Amino acid sequence: MTVHPATEADLVRDALARAARRHFAAPATIEGLGRDSGGASRQTWRFDAVAGGERHPLILRRDPPSAGGAADRPATALDRATEFRVLAAAHRAGVRAPEVLFELTPEDGLGEAYVMRRVGGIAIARKLLRDPPYARARGVIAGQLGAILASIHAVDIATLPPLPHREAADGIATLRQALDTLGQPQPVFELALSWLDRRRPPPGAAPRLVHGDYRTGNYLADETGVTAILDWEGAHLGDPVEDLGWLCVKSWRFGAVDRPAGGFGSRETLWAAYEQAGGAPVDPARARWWEVFGTVRWGVICHQQAWRHLGGSVKSMELAAIGRRAVETEVDLLQLLKENG
Repeated sequence: MTVHPATEADLVRDALARAARRHFAAPATIEGLGRDSGGASRQTWRFDAVAGGERHPLILRRDPPSAGGAADRPATALDRATEFRVLAAAHRAGVRAPEVLFELTPEDGLGEAYVMRRVGGIAIARKLLRDPPYARARGVIAGQLGAILASIHAVDIATLPPLPHREAADGIATLRQALDTLGQPQPVFELALSWLDRRRPPPGAAPRLVHGDYRTGNYLADETGVTAILDWEGAHLGDPVEDLGWLCVKSWRFGAVDRPAGGFGSRETLWAAYEQAGGAPVDPARARWWEVFGTVRWGVICHQQAWRHLGGSVKSMELAAIGRRAVETEVDLLQLLKENG
């Protein structure tokens, strides 16, 4: 008799059945299991857990299996356990974020992972920006993103797990180190970092919870607008304006270059909604500084992802394609530096 090795989906299904049984205190059947596409650093699996006569639409978020394990995680990324606790605190505070339910254990064999409730909506930018069903949503998403961001920055940091505290100077130092590690001349990025260093804003009066990757592609939306903010692995304490600048980076407009707020509206619309929802008054110069910083950051990430592929640590056409986008950020940076003097 031929015994076929278990597939990754089989392993995930068995682990989820064990974990769901613990959580729901009843035998659980896992149905509709499938891995979502996208995500260069984390895996997302959708499934239904049927337990105690009820069906629970859920999402598994896990680190991908690899020889390097946690060593493959970006230095600034949270581990899954900390991300779980950040999401739990944000959800309790009323942020439009998924509700996390339970973590998996080492005995489950899936590494660092947790399960949250599945939320309706899509994250595909080209559909949200162009398809007819989302026409109404396109008119409100920019304002919603501003209001939701204010609620994130209002989360009481005493309710959060220990998080890194990163200000503007720390970000510049991290990017300089990343460029040095690449070992190749990057004159546009070096020019931009010098510009940023000369104009570096001072730390704010008090650090706030910063999402760290607040952009189009990292939230779900339906015909009514934003339903949930995703991908919290970059959360840290710092300057809340960082999130406003990152959302407006040109790459996150996905072709809608005349609408800086994630491809859906103006910076002014975003800032006004943020302030109206309780966010601190936005200094436009500070926000533009963080937009330049975010553009450098994304360009450096593009190079890093490409070298993961080219160096042989992870063979991935997705990483190779991301690497090609580094030149786009160079053009964006030269335009930004010209506009801002």
